[in-house]
Amino acid sequence: MKKLLVSAAIAGACMFGVTGQASADGHCGSLTMAEMNWASAELMANVDKIILEEGYGCEVELVAGATMPTFTSMNEKGEPDVAGELWINAVREPLFAAMDEGRLKSAVKGPITQLGEGWWVPPHTAEKHPEIVGDIDALLARPDLFPHPEDPSKGAFVGCPAGWGCQLANANLYRAFDMEAKGWLLIDPGSAAGLDGSMAKAAERGENWFGYYWSPTAMIGKYSMVPVDMGSWGGSENWDGCIVKAEQDCAAPKPSSWTESEVHTVITADLADRAGPAVDYLQKRVFPGPIMNGMLVYMADEQAGGADAAIEFLIQHEGIWSDWVSAEAKAKIKAAL
Repeated sequence: MKKLLVSAAIAGACMFGVTGQASADGHCGSLTMAEMNWASAELMANVDKIILEEGYGCEVELVAGATMPTFTSMNEKGEPDVAGELWINAVREPLFAAMDEGRLKSAVKGPITQLGEGWWVPPHTAEKHPEIVGDIDALLARPDLFPHPEDPSKGAFVGCPAGWGCQLANANLYRAFDMEAKGWLLIDPGSAAGLDGSMAKAAERGENWFGYYWSPTAMIGKYSMVPVDMGSWGGSENWDGCIVKAEQDCAAPKPSSWTESEVHTVITADLADRAGPAVDYLQKRVFPGPIMNGMLVYMADEQAGGADAAIEFLIQHEGIWSDWVSAEAKAKIKAAL
């Protein structure tokens, strides 16, 4: 760790003097990278920084980021050079336009595996009733397994807090699957803490729980939650034209799996042209979902920021990141740790 701190200081002091030479020698020179304001992206940016600086001699500056501001800046100003974990559903059309026009490029689609939104149950529920995990109809036929706290004759389905975008989707899917007629009540958990608390309480007590969540998250990792197969995709017209809208604008919702959460590592065309080693690395860098969830648990339990968590990841998961780098770079990174 001391070596990392010293090398970071040297890199910062020398950044402007060595960039041109580094590029001429086939290294990636200097680049800016968005450190997005959620835990998985924070970890990813700091892992990228260490690997690129220690393994490939780059100079990496992390800048604060969030989905819309980062994309807008990259599209209009060409900076930062990298958005490691860009969830593109909110920027799909302008992003693809920027790619078609040559301003931005996707280094990799899916920098984290097994990510997305949907409906989940605890592992003990899945183990005892495996049939409900792979068949949404089988699950919805068993409201008795998930008794509502105020009316045990009904099943409890935990949706999103009011005001969240996913609240509309869950409410419309509740109608689409005709869950009320099948004996279910939709619960508004009230807040993020309420949603987390209901899951944690059930998981820690060995009780059944059925509701909405997303991955990668510390909650899914900590409790090893199991995703439910929601059935076939109901089509974009049904999803975009009904499921995600207010109830008055969605008269006839149809059953559907959750829309795919598409995530890319996006880079500027300028970086793609000048920073070969960095681009090569970013194209190979894919975090396995269970590993990322485990790291998010570590960050939550230890109250660790991205920089400390990145070092923990590199120490504990050499078998993962070794596949992303050259043998020479691996040796340099290990020496820095």
